[in-house]
Amino acid sequence: GDWRNHTPGVNANERRMMRRATNQAAQVLRDLPGALGRAGPAVAMQRRFRGEAVRDDNRGFLNSPGGRTTGLARPPEVLQAVQKPSWATAEVDMSGRAPAMCFNLVAGEWRAAGSTRSIVDPLNGDHFIHVPDTRLTELKPFVDSAHTCPKYGLHNPMHNPERYVKYGEVTAKAAAVLSDPEVQKYFARLIQRVTPKHIEQAMGEVQTTKKWLETFAGDGVRQLARSFSVPGDHYGQESRGFRWPYGPVAIITPFNFPLEIPALQTLSAIFMGNRPLVKVDEKVSIVMEQFIRLLIECGMPATDLDLLYSSGPVANQLLKDSLPRMTLFTGSQNIADKLCLDMNGRIKVEDAGFDWKILGPDVQDLDYVAYQSDQDAYAFSGQKCSAQSIVFMHENWKREGFVSAIAKLASERTLENLTVCPTLSVSNETIEAHIERVSQLRGAKLLFGGRPIEEAHDIPEQYGSFQPTAMFVPIEEMLASQENFDLVNTEIFGPFQIITEYSELPPVLEAIERMEQHLTAAVVSSNKHFINSVLSQSVNGTTYVGMRGRTTGAPANHWFGPAGDPRAGGIHTIEAIQSTWSCHREIIVDDVIPNEWEKPQQT
Repeated sequence: GDWRNHTPGVNANERRMMRRATNQAAQVLRDLPGALGRAGPAVAMQRRFRGEAVRDDNRGFLNSPGGRTTGLARPPEVLQAVQKPSWATAEVDMSGRAPAMCFNLVAGEWRAAGSTRSIVDPLNGDHFIHVPDTRLTELKPFVDSAHTCPKYGLHNPMHNPERYVKYGEVTAKAAAVLSDPEVQKYFARLIQRVTPKHIEQAMGEVQTTKKWLETFAGDGVRQLARSFSVPGDHYGQESRGFRWPYGPVAIITPFNFPLEIPALQTLSAIFMGNRPLVKVDEKVSIVMEQFIRLLIECGMPATDLDLLYSSGPVANQLLKDSLPRMTLFTGSQNIADKLCLDMNGRIKVEDAGFDWKILGPDVQDLDYVAYQSDQDAYAFSGQKCSAQSIVFMHENWKREGFVSAIAKLASERTLENLTVCPTLSVSNETIEAHIERVSQLRGAKLLFGGRPIEEAHDIPEQYGSFQPTAMFVPIEEMLASQENFDLVNTEIFGPFQIITEYSELPPVLEAIERMEQHLTAAVVSSNKHFINSVLSQSVNGTTYVGMRGRTTGAPANHWFGPAGDPRAGGIHTIEAIQSTWSCHREIIVDDVIPNEWEKPQQT
């Protein structure tokens, strides 16, 4: 068939780029026999098609798709081949020889920009994705598209209510598609290609998205707009409360959850009647592009949102030019504060977090608590806004060997199986410099880690490749000055945490009161009085309590977001969707004038 039949809004630039990609793919096939090593062309081709490894005896390493070595003893699961769904445009085995091509979506059309930017493969340095490098001169179509949506939204309880029903149907179809094991595998592998996390971490993101879609399928979307009524003061009067959309909105999300965060927030915004501009970190935005193509396949009008690939400054200018009625930002506090000024305060923030865990005085289930702490701090190499940043360890846990237990677990993580992985926003130099500064504090010491990954690899220098690391800082030293406190509480978006020790609770409560970020937290204890003391004197928006307490996880069944900030935005639940993506509107009906009414004296 003709590929143009499956690609709305084809233009000359697209055709040129697709021809170029086709030529590159043809070159890969011509070069394939030489890249297969000594396995024999036929056998090696079969192996590569199945996603198996092919040894190049001249190098001693295993080749990834496209012939580029990964430098690993055996290939991580990220390199296994999967079948591309019919609606998708990206292959998961993209490489420098056969790069993926991405497109903006604006006003219902997939469009190229005047130039492209290359994304670097975090495993081997190849330029394996080409994304539109949208410039300032190319923003007008996005501004015009945003302005097609009125303040009252594409739908609301009184306008186009059939769209609630339509999106219930779209969501049901998307949930059914995402229930297909092959589609799940496709998205999990695609996530791994751009953020090389362990397969269970990647698949967990897909499963959470699927379950969330199932939750709001059918009548779930309509129920988000449920209103209420309060009796009035007299016959014929009542007040009705409605959830009302903002209209044109924007969504800005980071690299670490390429599917779950942008997919859920985008649909949440649309459910409530808004029309979003979506800007995902361009290193990973290809995942969201494929999900949008899935939604269009399931019946979503392509004109209901725009997708932008661009640099940060260009995206910031677009926001200033279009002035969305509300912007949801997930990311660092510094950028959130800048956006708050640029958008005149019209933002919601799901910010980064310096997330704490308190181990109470009652020591039990050491193995489990150590396992969960290792997961919280080092899964995906700590690249989660909910990652465990600091542990307040009661002295009883130290005596029972908590530090040794978590150190042992951390030492078992390897790049080979992606239980450690490249850090996409922090370099080795940044982590090493922070370790050096913290080590200058009195009593501070390195507990474990502290060095770059020692396994052979080809991770490019612009990304980090660091071992799971923990440092001890005495709590008294941390609290001794604001300078010390700010240093210890600096978030490193990588495999790094602080561990401190306490005997009495007041210094711990002082520390968490002085913190500025209040996303996730955990209180690991079964002592009810201890738990209540901590909960009653803290504010973190998502707090896990009990012996299974954790800082990470965020399944779709509970609110995930910060607290203590009027700008706080959330994700997942009915309450999160309503509070983030709609405002309250009160309509007072007063319709019956009594027959006996007489004009009263004016006041």
